[in-house]
Amino acid sequence: MSAQPASHPISPASPATVVACASVVLLCVMGVRATFGLFMQPMGLAHGWGRDVFSLAFAIQNLVWGLAAILMGSVADKWGSGRTVVASALLFVLGLLGTRYADSEAMLYLSAGVLVGLGQAGTTFAVLLPVVARAVPVERRSVAMGVASAGGSMGQFVVVPAGQWLIDTLDWTGALWVLAALMLLALPLATRLTGKPRHVAGSQSLGAAVRQAVGHSTYHFLFWSYAVCGFHTAFITLHLPAFVVDGGLKASDGAMAIALIGLFNVFGSYWAGKMGGHHSKKHLLALLYATRSAAILLLLFLPLQPAVLYAFSALMGLVWLGTVPLTTGLVGHIYGMRYASTLTGIVFFGHQIGSFVGVWLGGKLYVATGSYDVVWWMSVALGLAAAALCLPVRERALAPA
Repeated sequence: MSAQPASHPISPASPATVVACASVVLLCVMGVRATFGLFMQPMGLAHGWGRDVFSLAFAIQNLVWGLAAILMGSVADKWGSGRTVVASALLFVLGLLGTRYADSEAMLYLSAGVLVGLGQAGTTFAVLLPVVARAVPVERRSVAMGVASAGGSMGQFVVVPAGQWLIDTLDWTGALWVLAALMLLALPLATRLTGKPRHVAGSQSLGAAVRQAVGHSTYHFLFWSYAVCGFHTAFITLHLPAFVVDGGLKASDGAMAIALIGLFNVFGSYWAGKMGGHHSKKHLLALLYATRSAAILLLLFLPLQPAVLYAFSALMGLVWLGTVPLTTGLVGHIYGMRYASTLTGIVFFGHQIGSFVGVWLGGKLYVATGSYDVVWWMSVALGLAAAALCLPVRERALAPA
């Protein structure tokens, strides 16, 4: 069957400008998001909240992010990505400021959970990567999405140590104000991330596109393997700093570990995007998920020392967000670019289901057992399961139903 006709971009910005702006927005959003684990202990001490409270707030954030990504993807497909990015960035800022003044668990769930989750939905991969994909030629699409994804990883490397420094210098209250100000950078950059797929007379409707994807087994394989990605990244982002301190290391070691994951994923995301343009994306995904399991086993079997922690971070970083350009690329290639934001948003909801479970279980089982061991072993098993799910994916493009 033949591939769907390509959608033509209507954004006036050059491809290089679109990629650069998307990378910087992702740098800010993913960098700020990666700092939330640093706030768990100081905010818990200030308000008397246990790790299960903060874990539930982060879990709500991830679930809202996933649900709203479907909505934001549809809004971007219909009314344009620039407006979507602006509205979402403002919601993110409100969520951060609300977290600063949250004085009850309910307020924390509303601000750090609902508002920040809504803000992330329209400023991250489900909306931005389809913009990048439409802006560049097909033969450069996979590399461009890898570069944009690497921007998110660079944010983790740059913003997390800065966030720890801000907490040490300005207390957690002042740090949240600075991070909220950082998110305002997305507003001017959104003017170069405008555009939407051009409608072609007689083309497939959104409902038909969704029904075709949901009726295709490959879409389900991508959905549930992406859920494992979310389980890993959310659990590690929030709980690794506390796990490190529990093991006798310093808080700065935990911040450095998260930062190193981001640094090494700059190379990992670029490599995944580049290799995805020349090799089977499903085989690369399987390799990435299996490597995650190997990295976790390294952390479990060796004594927790800075060298072991940083080796784990480096290996995990190489496969951290490489799943994003590969999964997004497969969705666009198989089901076409006309409704790529919506279809990517639905698959991303699977990612966020995994994020919710990983974060919530991390806090719940820690409170119940005093250890993260069960969740670490679950992560190993899930990584191997995700690798197996990727193998039956059919990479052939579908004609519109």
